[in-house]
Amino acid sequence: MKRKKHVVLFIALMLVFSSFLAACGKKESGGGQEEEKPTELVFGRGGDSTSLDPAETTEGEAFKVTENIYEKLINFKEQSTDLEPGLATDWEVSDDGLTYTFQLRQGVKFHDGTDFNAEAVVFNFNRWIEGNQGKSGDEIPFPYFQSQFGDNIESVTATGEYEVQFKLKRPQAVFLKNLAMSPFAIASPAAIQKYGDKFNENPVGTGPYKFVEWKRNDRIVLEKFDDYWDSGYPKIDRIIFRCIPDNSARLNALKTGEVDLIDGVNYTDVKQIESDSNLQLIPRPSLNVAYVGLTVTRGPLKNQKVRQALNHAVDKEAIIQSFYEGYAEPAKNPMPPVVAGYNDEIQDYEFDLEKAKQLLAEAGYPNGFEIKLWAMPVPRPYMPDGRKVAEAIKSNWEKIGVKTEIVSMEWGTYLEKLAAGEADAFMLGWTGDNGDADNFLYVLLDKDNVGTNNYTYYSNDELHEILIQAQTESDENKRNELYKKAQEIIKEDAPWIPLVHSEPLLAARKDLVNFKPHPTGSDRLHMVEFSK
Repeated sequence: MKRKKHVVLFIALMLVFSSFLAACGKKESGGGQEEEKPTELVFGRGGDSTSLDPAETTEGEAFKVTENIYEKLINFKEQSTDLEPGLATDWEVSDDGLTYTFQLRQGVKFHDGTDFNAEAVVFNFNRWIEGNQGKSGDEIPFPYFQSQFGDNIESVTATGEYEVQFKLKRPQAVFLKNLAMSPFAIASPAAIQKYGDKFNENPVGTGPYKFVEWKRNDRIVLEKFDDYWDSGYPKIDRIIFRCIPDNSARLNALKTGEVDLIDGVNYTDVKQIESDSNLQLIPRPSLNVAYVGLTVTRGPLKNQKVRQALNHAVDKEAIIQSFYEGYAEPAKNPMPPVVAGYNDEIQDYEFDLEKAKQLLAEAGYPNGFEIKLWAMPVPRPYMPDGRKVAEAIKSNWEKIGVKTEIVSMEWGTYLEKLAAGEADAFMLGWTGDNGDADNFLYVLLDKDNVGTNNYTYYSNDELHEILIQAQTESDENKRNELYKKAQEIIKEDAPWIPLVHSEPLLAARKDLVNFKPHPTGSDRLHMVEFSK
């Protein structure tokens, strides 16, 4: 009997031990239901964020991250610039278009545990309004607020614990769409007061992810916010935004499994991605323009004919063939054709070197001149490789006697110096924030925004009057006619060389699902997950 008991005990122990090994084996190999779904998403991108306070920046690398930390009163719908509720569940507009009343979502917490309510909304808007008062040019702390609202908000008032009212000085046709833009996310008042000038490194919002750490030019780490108001989201527990400046290196990191999702895909790599069964190619809906800015306050660029000559001396078709593999179209206006009010009647500056030389001679530069062309150091959705495009433009310009030196520097410094007007000609671009013509023409080229988003320092009083009139016009057809006239003025003055409207490309692991890139470039990642 004793021996039989020992045998039974031995068998029982072996069964327990086997079960333990099996359990360990499942955990290590990724087996078992709990371990089937990855809980971490690594997003490889070309550049670092300049700030994690979305209100103080205008650059897309910041918004990629902040869109998941913070939330706005209103959201854009999936892959469009139509509107849907965000932190506000409903809103009403007065008949005169001057008063907007918002009902706010209840039961929402900031990541620091404080409550979201009407007072928090008032605090944020007053911070932006008061911070910008008395400031101008590149000294404006909240440049997007200046370019989108200026001094048009008369007051923001909490009319209830979860009701807030905005009063405007004049009607603003694009007011609601502006509120859905990434810079106007609502931050924790307690955190802003706690961190002061360091809030841009310690972001606190109400979004699906909370901030963990930021290692400059390396990574930003976010983690799931357990008290997020939208039950069941986010799907992924942890997001890491990795900086990998070189496009090819970023793709290689995707292929080796170091990252799960990348942007800034080289168009020349499309076939390679499509032939890899482990990867998927993901196009972003296009809402952008790449351009060469011509700072109108510097040297020969003060002369309109010189700017027109440089427009004639850029071969856009060759640039598209060489660097975009067909995923772009030539640009002739400062906004893409999908935006209402686009002027398709405008004739582009044709590539004509003889015409360019003639204009230079008429401007007093028959032998050309010297110029510095600034090239972006990071890939952007509208321009995967700024340096190579700059070299192509240099080759064009030198054929008309314009000796060109290509200049580049760290991305944050690049933007700071552009804001200060230090560049001659520079390469940049814009991804629309709200799908409206105002967001391209007024924001980028109006005299109100010199030194913020208008880096060419271009100023035209007639243009300004048209753009302000378009902001207050409620009739969509009349607004569109005003914007068409504005594009005619800009074309003639030539502060830009519009280059292309591109279709940006991303790539990801094959099993990544529910990632829907937004045309604005600001992607909400709360729905993203990996298929089982």
